[in-house]
Amino acid sequence: MTNSKRRRFLQQLSVLTGALAGVVPRHGSAMMPRDLGNLGAVQALGAIRRGDITAEQYAQFCLMRAEALHDLNAFIGLQPEHVLEAARRADRLRASGARLGALHGLPLAVKDNIDTAGIPTTAATPALRENRPREDAPIMTALYGAGAILLGKTNMHELAFGYTNNNGAFGAARNPYDRARIPGGSSGGTAVAVAARMAPAGLGTDTVGSVRVPAAMCGIVGLRPSSGRYPAAGIVPLSHTRDTAGPMARAVADLVLLDSVITGDAAPVEPVPLAGLRLGVPRAYYWAQLDDEVERVANAALAKLAAAGAQLADVDISALPTDAFRTRRCRSIQLFELKPDLTRYLEAHPGAPTFDRVAAGLASPPVKTAFERLIVGPEAPSREIYDAALSEYRPSLQAAFVQAFGAGVDAIVFPMTQVPALPIGQDAEFEVRGEKFPLPYLGRNADPGSCAGLPGICLPAGLTQTKLPVGLALDAPAGADRRLLGIGLSVERALGRLPAPAL
Repeated sequence: MTNSKRRRFLQQLSVLTGALAGVVPRHGSAMMPRDLGNLGAVQALGAIRRGDITAEQYAQFCLMRAEALHDLNAFIGLQPEHVLEAARRADRLRASGARLGALHGLPLAVKDNIDTAGIPTTAATPALRENRPREDAPIMTALYGAGAILLGKTNMHELAFGYTNNNGAFGAARNPYDRARIPGGSSGGTAVAVAARMAPAGLGTDTVGSVRVPAAMCGIVGLRPSSGRYPAAGIVPLSHTRDTAGPMARAVADLVLLDSVITGDAAPVEPVPLAGLRLGVPRAYYWAQLDDEVERVANAALAKLAAAGAQLADVDISALPTDAFRTRRCRSIQLFELKPDLTRYLEAHPGAPTFDRVAAGLASPPVKTAFERLIVGPEAPSREIYDAALSEYRPSLQAAFVQAFGAGVDAIVFPMTQVPALPIGQDAEFEVRGEKFPLPYLGRNADPGSCAGLPGICLPAGLTQTKLPVGLALDAPAGADRRLLGIGLSVERALGRLPAPAL
């Protein structure tokens, strides 16, 4: 947020003094601001429906929390007057006795590559600062139709092309568990807002782990749905084959709710009992080259799942590459599709710049270098490599997963990232046990399932000795999203919740 915008934001908030400390629920003693921060989406909605708090009071809290923690740089755009007016409308609607939507009065943090009518959608890149879409993305239409309120547009890795959220144009988003470290990317701003209790939930996008990597590093939950489950229109694209929006929250029940609203699938999701559940542990690929603390926390999480009755079985997924980032593999799909997909998005938005202008204006050096090398430069994948990835490698990977799940494995389980959150500014590589890896390798464990179009969920597994979150991920068969969420409910119960960051 610029200094001038922040001054206006503070002026707008100055009229909101004292509203929260005296909020009195209908059923008992005063609900203090810290209580509001600990409400998940389902809990906040219940409090608003019962009249324990008003939508306006809850929106005030979220705005004040965002301002108090503005140094985390979670948001690119906040418009308090619009948020509060929407909350007042929600309160008037409730008072009228009208039927309320499933998300009535709930503020959501939304990644700034998802179109919002009349509000800038920048994809966190300079050339799109003034990109004001005329229409909402269909996924936003679904959320608004259920009564949700847009709290703000969140910071992200520039054009969603990376994992650090160290943005050259809008600044680095900071991990609420350690301000000197990254939140992960590319949906880092939404993860920060949710983890830091600025918002109960939100939306990110996931091409190769961009929902689940920041969920892991910020100690929250995130869902990548099966490819095609959510509408993709109105989202600044990287790859039409691999892109999807995904919800982020602090509790799996909130993911269930958001998935229901987005898809219209209102069937209840019950916890899938861990007793007898068969979880595949693909150690040869997903559990290799792990930081000592990540390995310790992840193995402790497996022990908790086994103690709760889950059956852990070694599984070999033979089609997994030895290096998931060779351009002849799935990565080439994203790299090849980016330019034509982004060009089509820009052409569909009147007044938007050309692809060349966007590329010329890139402000984050790693993104600019990657574009020059991998998108329009000498290392860009050829049509032949792309076609082979789509017609040969991706189907073979999908078949390998079908075979693994067909052998009686309900889901595979693995650490989401090889390392916990890295220091801000470490943009080129990271080290594990003396071996160095390029930064894109943070997406190694997210890559196969994403490429195959599988649903994946990430949950907090625990904290390292230095109090950094570690995420445990589960991938399930394509189309088994609701069952995966049911498994997630039980895994969450077995692993427990992380303590809130000490902010």
